[in-house]
Amino acid sequence: MAGIYIHIPWCRKVCIYCDFHFSVSLRDRKEMLDCLSAELHMQKNYLAGEKISSIYFGGGTPSVLEARELRILLDTIYSIFDVDCNVEITLEANPDDLFPGYLLDISHAGINRLSLGVQSFFGEDLAWMNRRHDEAASIACIERSISAGFTNINIDLIYGLPGMDDARWKRNLGFFFGTGVNHLSAYHLTLEEKTVYYHRVKKGILTKPDQNKGARQFEMLMDRAAREGFIHYEISNFCRPGNFSRHNTGYWLQHHYLGVGPSANSYNGGSRQWNARNNTLYIKSIKAGKIPFEYEELDKATRYNEYILTSLRTVWGADPSYVERIFGEEYTGHFLKETDRLTGKGFIEMRKGNMVLTREGRKLADGIISGLFRENE
Repeated sequence: MAGIYIHIPWCRKVCIYCDFHFSVSLRDRKEMLDCLSAELHMQKNYLAGEKISSIYFGGGTPSVLEARELRILLDTIYSIFDVDCNVEITLEANPDDLFPGYLLDISHAGINRLSLGVQSFFGEDLAWMNRRHDEAASIACIERSISAGFTNINIDLIYGLPGMDDARWKRNLGFFFGTGVNHLSAYHLTLEEKTVYYHRVKKGILTKPDQNKGARQFEMLMDRAAREGFIHYEISNFCRPGNFSRHNTGYWLQHHYLGVGPSANSYNGGSRQWNARNNTLYIKSIKAGKIPFEYEELDKATRYNEYILTSLRTVWGADPSYVERIFGEEYTGHFLKETDRLTGKGFIEMRKGNMVLTREGRKLADGIISGLFRENE
C-alpha cells in the first residue's frame, strides 16, 4: 500500500518557528494548481502496480484551497492511480479556515481526515508563534469539525516554548484530552535555520528552547497519554487504539510514496527524489514538461540508516531478522552489538522479537538512533 502527498505551498502568515516551504503570495494559484495536476500525470508510473491507501494534503496551509480545487486534484489522482476504496484522505488545516460551510464542502469533496494546526489553546503562545488564530478559534474549530461529521481528527500541539511553563502545558493537555479527539501530534519546539525564530535568537531578542523543560513536558505528555489510554506509537504521535495515521505510518514503515509539488519528496524503496523548493521554478519547469527534482540512489548504508531511523521511532521497533535478511551479517552484527549495549543501559528492550525504545530511550531518541547508524560504504 502506497501514499500520495501533495504540497500546497501557501500560507497567509509566517509562523516564526516554521522552516517548511511556503509563500505568502497566492498570485500564482491557478498556475500552481494546474501544475500539480500536470505533475500527477507526469508521475503516473512512479507507483505503478501499487494501490493508494492514503492521500495527504500538506503544506503550507492546504485549507487555503477551496473545496472545488481539492476535488479537482482528487479527481486527477483517481483518474491516474489505483485508489483503495477505503483510502484515508487528510487535509492539514488552520483553525480559522474551518467554518461550517467549508467543512461540509470539503467533506463532500472527499476529505475524511483533518489535521488541525492548533499548536496551543492559549493566546500568549499563539501570539508568540505569530499564529493567525486565537484561543477561541482553537476550541471552536474542533467543535465545528466534530459537528460537521469528522470522526478522524488529529490535533497538533507544540511544547517547550520559552514562555510556556509546566502548568500551562498541563492545561493544554487537559484541553486536548477533553475534546474527545482520537489523535495527537505533539512536537518539541526546535530552532531551525532560515526561520524568524532563528534570526531573533541570533540577535538576542528571543531565547533558545530549554531542553530540560522540554524533557519534563515530554514526560508529562507521555504520562497523561498513557492514563487516557492513548498508544504512544511514534515519538511525536499518540492515538486511541485503531486511530493511527495511515499516511504517516506508511513513512515510518517505509512504504512507498509519491510527493507532488514544490519541495515534495518521493520514495520507492531504492531511491529518493525531492522537488525544488521554489514556486516559480517549479511552475516554469512543469510547463516545459520537466519535473525540477534532485535524485539519490540509496546505497546499503543509507537504506539501513533510514530503516533504523524510521523503525526505532515507532512502537513496533526494528526487527533483527529483517536487518539480517536485507542487509547481511556485517550489519546485523553491528546492530546487535549496539542494541545489546543500549539494552544494558535501559534505553532499548526486546518486545515481540523486535528492538524497541524504552520510555527512557524515547527521551533520548535522536542520539540513540544516530548512534546505531553505519557510515556510507
